[in-house]
Amino acid sequence: MAAASETESPSPKIFIPEEWAEAAEAIAYGSAAIPITFVCGPKNSGKTTFSRHLLNVLLQRHKKVAYLDTDVGQTEFTPPGLLSLTVIDKITPDLTIPCLKTPERCFFFGDISSKRDPAAYLAYIFSLYDYYSEEYCTSNKTEFQANARLPLVINTPGWVKGIGYEILVDMLKYMSPTHVVKIGISARSKNLPAGAFWLNEGNTDAATVIEINAALQDHLKRSVLVQKDSHLLRDLRVMAYFRQCFPSDMTITTIKELARALAAHPPYEISISSIKIKHLHCQVPPTETFYSLNATIVGLAVSSASDQWPQCVGLGIVRGIDTFRGVLHVITPVPQQTLEDVDLLLQGFIQIPTSLLQVQGCVSPYMSANVLSTN
Repeated sequence: MAAASETESPSPKIFIPEEWAEAAEAIAYGSAAIPITFVCGPKNSGKTTFSRHLLNVLLQRHKKVAYLDTDVGQTEFTPPGLLSLTVIDKITPDLTIPCLKTPERCFFFGDISSKRDPAAYLAYIFSLYDYYSEEYCTSNKTEFQANARLPLVINTPGWVKGIGYEILVDMLKYMSPTHVVKIGISARSKNLPAGAFWLNEGNTDAATVIEINAALQDHLKRSVLVQKDSHLLRDLRVMAYFRQCFPSDMTITTIKELARALAAHPPYEISISSIKIKHLHCQVPPTETFYSLNATIVGLAVSSASDQWPQCVGLGIVRGIDTFRGVLHVITPVPQQTLEDVDLLLQGFIQIPTSLLQVQGCVSPYMSANVLSTN
């Protein structure tokens, strides 16, 4: 149970309307002992804020709550480009503060939208949900294990039209949540259809549909959408992730200080012969592999015979490639013990923030052109 001071101190810049508070309370203290809540709605309607608020309310009743993040462009607890299942055990009173957490399970999708490969996107999400179901939602556990059953909050992207709508329908049909929270805005044409829109006629799914309005409205009750600088937010998450390469007590308070620290940071050496390299969403000629890999962010993955998809253990910056010695130089906050299991590098379209490459007076090692081809 959380302390009263934690639950009664709202974030200074976050407005939680009474309608949202009542919806979260109904989910947390309703008839479903282990609620599975699917949060959806158009872009900038407040899905992430409601999901974070719901997490806090659920943590007042449960010791831990699982969070399935399906928004690769605006991730909550990981850098962008990842699909993840994270177990949360602490209330966060200030919802304005982004916080990185180590996920329980994670896949590197390598892009900020599912548009390039909806099939792979759904496959990763279904795999994460299956893992949650097996580990935290199965009823045929021992008495001790049954106590570890966790509620689940599923946050979704704001792409709710066309293929984005079809993806949401596929997700809902696969997961069969206990609650579906639909956040609507005053521009009704941008909203999802009313009711249980994902069900076929005659289907009697037991999901409770909760329809709420976006938090901020003007005097005419029109939705006031919070316009976020998505690109900046993604850059900040990437920088916060690689800030973890250094001790927390090390003074790094500016982008310039982070850029200098990364430039001076000793990289790991990874033998090229010990790993495979896979380019996601595009094809790269073998002779251009190292050209394309140098100065990029890659997913560090571990393949397994028992798992269909390689699990991602973190991200790395390929700082340089020594083809004579056959090694890659990689900067990453992933611990060495974990890094030793990595046998696959996944390259997508997650980029190093430009602000790290253009610090005045700092020669970036990531902009080197002296890369040898593989032939």
